[in-house]
Amino acid sequence: MAGLTVVIPTLNEASRLPLLLADLAHWPGSLQLLVVDGGSRDATRSVAVLAGACVLTSHECGRGQQLIQGMARAQHDWRLVLHADSRLPAHWTEAVAAVQRRPDAARQGWYFDLRIDAERPMLRLLERCVALRSSLGQRPYGDQGLLIHRDLESQVEGYRPLPLMEDLDLVMRITAISSMRRIGCAIFTSARRWQRRSVLNQAWRNAQLRRAWRRGEAVEQLALRYNR
Repeated sequence: MAGLTVVIPTLNEASRLPLLLADLAHWPGSLQLLVVDGGSRDATRSVAVLAGACVLTSHECGRGQQLIQGMARAQHDWRLVLHADSRLPAHWTEAVAAVQRRPDAARQGWYFDLRIDAERPMLRLLERCVALRSSLGQRPYGDQGLLIHRDLESQVEGYRPLPLMEDLDLVMRITAISSMRRIGCAIFTSARRWQRRSVLNQAWRNAQLRRAWRRGEAVEQLALRYNR
């Protein structure tokens, strides 16, 4: 069983992080848990320490900066990047270990299938659209997790210090030289961002932000719009 480094960027996630860390504790091999906090005002850092994670503090704003710092401290060749509001099913360990055993796995990036933890028909439709975007369009996003080998991460020069779109930016560089593949296991993410707005409204808003980013609009301005 190969070792695994898990990198989790956080900001005020004390209520959700313990559940994810409990899921990760089932990894049967060597496990390094890195929680990179962006200045939480709740008990995020304390609950991470209690769960055995190494807590790093990012003094610069933005998830891209947090992930750069976490990846720099990674000890294992295989790195798994997760959002703090994610949950993993019981069989996630077998799925990830199966990927690690594949002879060609280190040359590709790997992602989970997205599931949203609310019972709304529009969310099931959204999950199907995400599956098509991820497989046919080769564009999985950060809430689907990223499993990547040290060699591929180095080849594409890792994350960039972006406050937004850091996941899409990295995936685009991976798919320019390789491909993104399914781990073959679901990841469950919080429905909270879909509760503030309708599913269609949120999806349209996200699409507009991505389009503006591709046109070259300053990512700092996009981050302000995203957080409104």
